[in-house]
Amino acid sequence: MLMDRVEIIERLKTNLYGRDFLLTWEKSEDELRMILGVADILKEMRNRNISTRVFDSGLAISNFRDKSTRTRFSFASASNMLGLAVQDLDEEKSQISHGETVRETANMISFLSDFIGIRDDMYLGEGNKYMRQVGTALDDGFANGVLPVRPGIVNLQCDMDHPTQVMADLLHLTHEFGSLEALRGKKLVMSWAYSPSYGKPLSVPQGVIALMTRFGLNVELAYPEGYDLIPEIVDVARNNAAKSGGSFTIKHSMAEAMRGADIVYPKSWAPFHIMEQRTQLLKSGDKKLLNELEQTCLANNARHKDWEYNEEMRRLTSKSDALYLHCLPADISGESCAQGEVSAETFERYRIKTYLEAGYKPYIIAAMMLANRFEDTAGLMKKLLDRKQERVTSVLKL
Repeated sequence: MLMDRVEIIERLKTNLYGRDFLLTWEKSEDELRMILGVADILKEMRNRNISTRVFDSGLAISNFRDKSTRTRFSFASASNMLGLAVQDLDEEKSQISHGETVRETANMISFLSDFIGIRDDMYLGEGNKYMRQVGTALDDGFANGVLPVRPGIVNLQCDMDHPTQVMADLLHLTHEFGSLEALRGKKLVMSWAYSPSYGKPLSVPQGVIALMTRFGLNVELAYPEGYDLIPEIVDVARNNAAKSGGSFTIKHSMAEAMRGADIVYPKSWAPFHIMEQRTQLLKSGDKKLLNELEQTCLANNARHKDWEYNEEMRRLTSKSDALYLHCLPADISGESCAQGEVSAETFERYRIKTYLEAGYKPYIIAAMMLANRFEDTAGLMKKLLDRKQERVTSVLKL
């Protein structure tokens, strides 16, 4: 019963109202459970043709400072299912390209806006900082009567975390294994994997280890020597594991890490120290040194082509069938590239499940929006269920 699920989230103690969702480790366990629970209810309402529209009008602004497919359309879908129109902020076509300040832009796009979704993942040390600068500007505009409401900010991926992705991953896992509690004691391997490209953000692996260690999983982070993540976030994962009763370890062998794994997440990323250098070179505009850094990184990656998740690696996992996760798009050997993160045969085994995994993201984003705007989120869900408004009007029989 959907009402039973609402009663479960009603018992949670949360403080999400009016607060931006920027990092999962800034939220309490109950708050994370709230987002998962609301997302699950929204998905089931959609399946039952029950409208989730709570806004009669309003805008959700998407600000993608990097390329995106799944997250861009997930944000648009989430906004639409709640009744909001979406407007994309194209910085090249706005006054930002002429030097308009963050403070001014944030206020000018927010007169009748309810949410701003931001992706800013390319500059280490800058993405999450930028989101907070936008938040401060919105606080100022609201406090001084410029804005009638203070739009909520949803982190659609930054340099530190990818909360909508990893929360979608976690919701997918609860459905695959039966419940959040059933994940306790399961072994999850977050592994680096070879890619013929460089400069991939650290936010997915960092988000995974920081979130999954909250719920008692035994998380192993695997990567070749030198492909470290941000040390402070590794510490977050280690501390989380100690508190939750799970474990967190680091290994430098993919094969060793995969042994007995229940869940695997093979994904390429650039080393922390390389991303630091890259950020400085991008800021300085030194194209020559940037190109030299890229060539060095590609050469380093090429030394680890054996870090491919394939049938040999799969057979090392629990029952030779660990659940494969990926944020997509994966670098698929022989399909999207000559050699990459995962073999074509192995990816095909789990392709449909990765699509199902991605399908939870719109509901996670919508749940973050509702929790930000409605103080009694559980009460709102009850009203929507009691209203029983059809999303698609039934065809009348003649």
